[in-house]
Amino acid sequence: MMPVHVVGLGMSPEDLTPQAREIIREAQVLIGGRRLLGYFPEHPARKITMGKDPEATLAQIPALAADKRVVVLASGDPLYYGVGPLVVKVLGANQVVVHPNITAVQAACARLQIAWQDAQIISLHGRAWEPLAAALGRAGKLIIYTDPEHTPGAIARFLLERGQRDSRLCVLEDLGQTTERLTWLSPEEAREREFSPLNVVVILSATEQQTEGPPRLHLGLAEEAFAHQRGLITKAEIRAVVLAKLELYPGMVLWDVGAGCGSVGLEASLLLPGGRIYAVEQEAERAAQIRANGAKFGVGNLEVVCGHAPEALSGLPAPRRVFIGGGGRDLAEILKTVLGRLQGQGRVVLTATLLETLDTAREVLTQNGWEMEVVQLQVSRSRPLAGGSFMQALNPVWIVTGYQ
Repeated sequence: MMPVHVVGLGMSPEDLTPQAREIIREAQVLIGGRRLLGYFPEHPARKITMGKDPEATLAQIPALAADKRVVVLASGDPLYYGVGPLVVKVLGANQVVVHPNITAVQAACARLQIAWQDAQIISLHGRAWEPLAAALGRAGKLIIYTDPEHTPGAIARFLLERGQRDSRLCVLEDLGQTTERLTWLSPEEAREREFSPLNVVVILSATEQQTEGPPRLHLGLAEEAFAHQRGLITKAEIRAVVLAKLELYPGMVLWDVGAGCGSVGLEASLLLPGGRIYAVEQEAERAAQIRANGAKFGVGNLEVVCGHAPEALSGLPAPRRVFIGGGGRDLAEILKTVLGRLQGQGRVVLTATLLETLDTAREVLTQNGWEMEVVQLQVSRSRPLAGGSFMQALNPVWIVTGYQ
């Protein structure tokens, strides 16, 4: 019997070492779950799908391995909540070579930049709730493998039933795939949400959040909290008034046009549970900053659209609310496009620092029969001077609100 190789793919075949790639390439029989075999559609080997009775599938290996090179594919690391131990049990340790790889726990903590040596790791896959119940209150950091019954939403409801309202959950979906996404949520926010079935859940207790986890997003964050090009950010005080004028409600679609570093859209996410934000920015560097800021704060309902407005707006879902933070010479066309796409009782808010921008906004809104409100904000901030303080004025900003 030839040795049977059990190869961990990590999060995807991108994590394979050159040696492991060669072992898979030379395989004459590939055994694995449907998703794992799907990574190798052109492979000439005979493919055997591991079904609901993996032990029965593995029992075929001795006859196959008599004269063929058999490779068993595993997700993550084969010996970490994986198929590796079962292969060893069926075939015997002397007949098996295991090739380890990155686990979902390692990948999740790397994405979140948190240590995992002090975490309690639980698998609820095919198990009851007892391991999680036993860990609550004793472990500040939990990492959980889920299954179709023990979904992130079900886990959130389990936490709420046991008074764990102050915990924070991060749901990491499709790790290693092009659809990868991470979202930080409270148990209340997560309880009715649906997620990709391929997920890992990280739970931080209230105490653990003081030392681990992402910076907490809140209204009025200082400009320094965001990655941004110098000066190209809506100031905290302006942001607060803009968000008030937008009158955001759960479930709404918001366009953030000329998003810059995304500060308005990111803070708006706190007011739009179940909604969606589209941050439109034409400069690739700034679009990258929006993505980085979204990842930093764990915002999962904001999508970055890198393109020139108004053309970039054509394929987006119709909004109920729009914020225009930039537009330059194209402001008139952008605003006309926005007014034509806004749904009933829609509302658009824009900021202007130039008189010309203010004039353009007023003219377009008036011509299209929209009601309008203009507010001027003059913000001054205290600064140290000669052992005391003085007030330093920022540039005045007009906030224009258009509504039906």
